Amino acid sequence: MSIKFAVPSIAATATLATLLMTPAFGQNYAGDAKLPSPYPNGNVHRLFTGDAPPGVVGAARLQRWGAVAGHYQGVAFRGPGSTQFSLPINGVFQPPADKPLCAGLLIGAVYRFKITSIPGYEGEELFPTVEVIDRTYPPESLAARFPIPINLEIEDLEDAMQGRLVTRVIYLEDPSTAVPLAETPESARAIDVPGNEDALAVADQLGKPVAIVRIGSLAPPTSDVLLPQFFLGYPPWLPAMMQTADPMQPNAAMQPTEPMPTTPVQPLVETSLP
Repeated sequence: MSIKFAVPSIAATATLATLLMTPAFGQNYAGDAKLPSPYPNGNVHRLFTGDAPPGVVGAARLQRWGAVAGHYQGVAFRGPGSTQFSLPINGVFQPPADKPLCAGLLIGAVYRFKITSIPGYEGEELFPTVEVIDRTYPPESLAARFPIPINLEIEDLEDAMQGRLVTRVIYLEDPSTAVPLAETPESARAIDVPGNEDALAVADQLGKPVAIVRIGSLAPPTSDVLLPQFFLGYPPWLPAMMQTADPMQPNAAMQPTEPMPTTPVQPLVETSLP
């Protein structure tokens, strides 16, 4: 599941808030169901919001309980039509992978990825970020079959190319309240929510937020000095293949990419580097 906000990349006022539903572990949500209020008990104090700078929410998650530190969470990127995705190694984007792009990403780290071959916008490139703020717990033998789905729509990419900042909060539904509706990993369901509500708060009411994707119109810097900030400290990631055949087969072998150990992860300010 994911929640999306689209705002101008310079101004701080929200212009659109959309709840986008994606399947996760057979749990789904009915598009006509009423959304719960992010503040059911009145003045609820929340430490973090969906517009927090990249890295803040994930870093806080590492301070809490659970086996999250050093864990590589599977993530699968999908887009409309011919859209392709790639991740960098030491600041160099790798050749686009066959859809979907699957990788293991560290909890709490922020990754810059590249979007190309956008239908109707061939030649255009986008450089969003993804921040994994929590993990999932599928059976170990099924981990390769159930990555966190990040399904982007053409509207998201068009908003970014027009100068807006699109923020998606991906979450797992609460099985006790989810409506059983069959979907596929590629499907997505968009639901509008009031623009004055916080995306992270709404996602928290509907389930467990696990990732935040921010899509803007930022281009790579021309100065090498700014590259460590642009790539958010070069966090390592694991290339992976999503398992689609026999669920009892072992997961695809994964090897870590080369990190940049001397460069710490430096969260960026969202209004300047979406």
